Amino acid sequence: MQRIAVIAKLKPNAEKRATELIEGGPPFDPDKLGFDRHSVYVSGNQVVFVFEGGRLDHLLHTVVRDPSNLGAFGSWEPLIEGFPSVAREAYSWQRENGGRGWGE
Repeated sequence: MQRIAVIAKLKPNAEKRATELIEGGPPFDPDKLGFDRHSVYVSGNQVVFVFEGGRLDHLLHTVVRDPSNLGAFGSWEPLIEGFPSVAREAYSWQRENGGRGWGE
């Protein structure tokens, strides 16, 4: 499984509109395209889109190049400052099945 985060800096006062767009769901069908997991994080000045699955480079290129997604991605353009950056996973930890975590 691969994970990639796409990090974008939000323009001032764009967090509310970004949250509204996120609540509408992705402008594509993650399951149909072959993603295993997709999540979005928002802070006051950033939005982080996390994609998980196999062959992520191929999957993301498919999403970005699909003409039917241009309108939805265009909704983000007035909210984002500059060009988003891509961060590849450098470290990950996961509890083994049946393990107990801190405080359990």
